[in-house]
Amino acid sequence: MPDEAFLPYGRHTIEADDIGAVVDVLSGEYLTTGPAVEALEAAFCEATGAPHSVACSSGAAGLHLSYLALGLGRGDKVVVPSVTFLATASMAHLAGAEVIFADVDPDTALMTEDTFEAAIWRAGGNVAAVVPVHMCGQMVDMDAIGLIAQNSGIRIVEDACHALGGRDAKDCPTGQGSTSDLTMFSLHPVKTVAGGEGGVVTTADPDLAARMRTLRNHGMMRDRFLDATQATAADGAENPWYYELAEPAFNYRLSDIHAALATSQMSKLERFVVRRAELRARYEGLFAERASVFNGRVRLAPSTAKGRTSWHLCVALFEFEVIGKDRAYVMRALRELGIGTQVHYLPLHRQPWWRQRNGNTYLPGADSWYARCLSLPLFPGMRDEDVDRVVDAITALVRF
Repeated sequence: MPDEAFLPYGRHTIEADDIGAVVDVLSGEYLTTGPAVEALEAAFCEATGAPHSVACSSGAAGLHLSYLALGLGRGDKVVVPSVTFLATASMAHLAGAEVIFADVDPDTALMTEDTFEAAIWRAGGNVAAVVPVHMCGQMVDMDAIGLIAQNSGIRIVEDACHALGGRDAKDCPTGQGSTSDLTMFSLHPVKTVAGGEGGVVTTADPDLAARMRTLRNHGMMRDRFLDATQATAADGAENPWYYELAEPAFNYRLSDIHAALATSQMSKLERFVVRRAELRARYEGLFAERASVFNGRVRLAPSTAKGRTSWHLCVALFEFEVIGKDRAYVMRALRELGIGTQVHYLPLHRQPWWRQRNGNTYLPGADSWYARCLSLPLFPGMRDEDVDRVVDAITALVRF
């Protein structure tokens, strides 16, 4: 089958104006730490309604900056759902905190009020933060999580890497910051808006934003100084070359090249979100039409129907044992038909590194999700016929 017919589970959409935006940067004066980064931050503030946004080099960097900005460290515990990408937990560990894994709803992979409370109980105290993950683009019930966190003095970092462009049940944009302290977005190529690499953190707290800006640039200060003797010349004027170390930190800056691409993509956010929703709805309709054929052996992960979902992933839940074909076989068979799939994710409590550190953790919801999940192709460049092709292939696999 020719390469152009292959359907990956996700793919970026790059158009002529996106290329032009990058060329403009390459032809200009700044390749990094320039006006393109400021433009991207402004675009995120406009899209989310958040007063402040901080661009950085990756989603993982944004999570690390968020944890460091909140002052998380040794002795603190951070609750993370087990079904998420590695970085959600790894960055908390690298900040010095202890990670407590929470279970998730077995059909949506979302942290719930009950699983959050159970994780707090297992932690036995000192829970400093929780990181709800808006899996597949569906929103965690932030009102419920927020009430528990507020009553327990727990800070909130939303991992919204899947959810840019979504809105909650009260029609508030994801990332506005009405419930959480910080919200993290990713600019990875398969996300709704692509920057190649990159991340953006939004917040309503100006102090957190200022601290992240310092931490993303080696901990360097150029606007306030502790040592006036070195900072000023004999006539009292500031030395123009002078900077100070606030604290040792990382280089988490985003280049203007990546920022220009992402800013151009932000102008298409609504179009991308709408098209993803149309494709997801087509999957839903076809799965409903073939319910008698599937007979419970495969179905789409259900929609929570709260607010507007910015669908990043379209996940089907397979009863592989009932079908009589394991997941690896199904993935290979679909790939031979030019259809790519992926698994999101191996639960973190099952990762050998975390098992060696934490021991075995019983999280039945996460294990049930993992046993059945398979991400199907979903990206704006797909045609309606592509969805039909995927569902036809699944139907043939289930039927025979």
